[in-house]
Amino acid sequence: MSLDTVVEDIKAQARARAEEIRAEADEEADEIVAAAENDATEIREDELAQADRTVAQEREQRISSAKLEAKQARLDARRNVLQSVREDIEAEIAGLAGEQREELTRALLEDAATEFESAGSVRVFGRADDEELIDSLLADYDGFEYAGEFDCLGGVVVESDESRVRVKNTFDSILEDVWEDNLREISNRLFEQ
Repeated sequence: MSLDTVVEDIKAQARARAEEIRAEADEEADEIVAAAENDATEIREDELAQADRTVAQEREQRISSAKLEAKQARLDARRNVLQSVREDIEAEIAGLAGEQREELTRALLEDAATEFESAGSVRVFGRADDEELIDSLLADYDGFEYAGEFDCLGGVVVESDESRVRVKNTFDSILEDVWEDNLREISNRLFEQ
């Protein structure tokens, strides 16, 4: 064998080996690319799933926030309606006149007077517009005198230094008690669903 033949054989073997290495490298590169593509697909799917979860969570938060705002607006509207009804009732009560006002004031005074049976001097306060009415009612009570104005819708506030008791029998206080006791029923009637 000649040296040229040996050189050619070595070159051929080197080319074959290089081709084999190149084929292995191409195969390994294809595997790396496929693995990278799989990883990219998994990452993309994970990111899309996370984005979907984030969108769903934000949507739930916005829906919850909108529901809360709507509930608050509904409660505010109900509160305003109840306040308006209360103001209408107060205006109606303040506008009571004649026998009806006299009967109610007399009943409130009689009820308060039971607390002061042994008192020698009793002061009675009332609405400024009711001074004449209260004075006329006090004629039936010994030791009772009209003592001045009390800011209220009507009724009386009775007190005595001797008993250290103050009875507030005003239309306002009775309305407050009735209102609190019946607020749920009032609300249910106004806002039947």
